[in-house]
Amino acid sequence: MSGRPAPSRRTVLRSAAATPVVGLGLAACSPGDDGAAPVRPTAPVDLGADGEVAKGATKLFPDGNVVVSRAADGSLKAFSTVCTHAGCPIKKLRGTKLVCDCHGSEFDARTGEVLHAPATVPLVELPVAVKQGRIVASPGT
Repeated sequence: MSGRPAPSRRTVLRSAAATPVVGLGLAACSPGDDGAAPVRPTAPVDLGADGEVAKGATKLFPDGNVVVSRAADGSLKAFSTVCTHAGCPIKKLRGTKLVCDCHGSEFDARTGEVLHAPATVPLVELPVAVKQGRIVASPGT
């Protein structure tokens, strides 16, 4: 027999009740096939007319999980707005900063770089082009 006292009935019941809650919390924070948004679009995404993103501007396209910025020279860059920390879709753009509501990660919308943890991996860059006057982001590789 060990020298430890047996846990009370109350302790055992509390532990049993907390187990599912802890499991749900861990599942919500883990990436995977549990409903997290896909990191890349599965097909080309028409984001709208070419004029929707002016030179020097950045625009969030939340329905496509894409952010597009246009440099002063007119070139476009696009990034997936699926947070690299836990797979949450990012729906908030403040200036050129993307802010994830799930855990507070922040990214530069022009470069995809992480500005604030918990994310440590930059956003996934997507091929983007103007086709027939429309901005189109592609899945890439």
